[in-house]
Amino acid sequence: MRQALEGITVVAVEQAVAAPYASSRLADAGARVIKVERPEGDFARNYDKFVHGQSAYFVWLNRGKESICLDLTLAQDRSVLESMVAQADVFIQNLKPGSISKLGFGSADLRKRHSRLITCDISGFGDGGAFSHLKAYDLIVQAETGLCAITGTAQGPARVGVSVCDISAGMTALSAILQALLLRERTGEGTAIQVSLFDAIADWMNVPVLQFDYSGYHTARAGVNHPSLAPYGAYCCMDGKDVIFSVQNDREWVNFCTKFLKRPELVRRPGFADNMERIANRASLDAIILDRFAQLTSDEAMSELEAAGLAYGRVNLIEDVSKHPHLRRVPVSTQGGDIYVIAPGAIFDGGTAPELRPVPAPGAHSEALRKEFGSFVQQRTAGS
Repeated sequence: MRQALEGITVVAVEQAVAAPYASSRLADAGARVIKVERPEGDFARNYDKFVHGQSAYFVWLNRGKESICLDLTLAQDRSVLESMVAQADVFIQNLKPGSISKLGFGSADLRKRHSRLITCDISGFGDGGAFSHLKAYDLIVQAETGLCAITGTAQGPARVGVSVCDISAGMTALSAILQALLLRERTGEGTAIQVSLFDAIADWMNVPVLQFDYSGYHTARAGVNHPSLAPYGAYCCMDGKDVIFSVQNDREWVNFCTKFLKRPELVRRPGFADNMERIANRASLDAIILDRFAQLTSDEAMSELEAAGLAYGRVNLIEDVSKHPHLRRVPVSTQGGDIYVIAPGAIFDGGTAPELRPVPAPGAHSEALRKEFGSFVQQRTAGS
């Protein structure tokens, strides 16, 4: 199958997670992605050494790219970058605030020089405002947006276990870039895009903020329980294993009481009759539910929940997920050897697993790219 973005060239002056996430997905879709790294390489290459001596973050987010190492403090290397940008469709960058503009590659200047170019600037807090000048990493933004405040248990807040702000920003940037490419097909004009980690995850925080703004409701940290739906959470069975289940509507509540709890009298009992009442009386309801789960093994509980038409699942450890029957994996070549990564989420036309291109070594394509784009530098110089 021909990939949707074949013929599209992306130049990414990128590091860490957010921008590499967006550009890796463009590469998966067939775009040519040229990753511009510092002479010492993207610092994310050294986050850990857990995957054949390489960083798990890096091998996940940099497949299918060409790597060139440039020292952008040098005029010659800036000329190479300018030549690449002049022929690119998309330019992505997530350097610290102000850095790219000082080097002459600010999005406003680039858009003046190249009207068809789509630029995407990814930052911590955006281009304006009191915090816009600050560096911002994932956990900092989790804390700033209130995500930590609603994550964890009654004993204290917690970090979401993956870099959710970075990933959200990368997903937001990817969506915006694809919109801009479609718009350019209609208008012939590029677009300047700004995405911040704060804005991306703040959008995900709409529910707790709306609940507070319009009712004063404070989302409580609830561990492995839903803060505003009850019952919905994890309960321990007689074999010591947790099973998580959900009641989403009145029909499921009726089924849960009559078929699983064997307590039909609870369906309309005052304090339990609707979700708002159940939230207010969660402790009393949980005591009843915990008693029922304590009578069953986890397999028995899941069987009965399924028979009652309720959604359920296991509270898996990473070793369980690694061998999960629904986990799809695809091979990727790296300098340390072939690895198997979890496959991208979308499946097209029920097709076979996607073929993902290799993860580049630092500067693996520097010589070839300098030769390719250096010729355009010489042409520009000769024509000036």
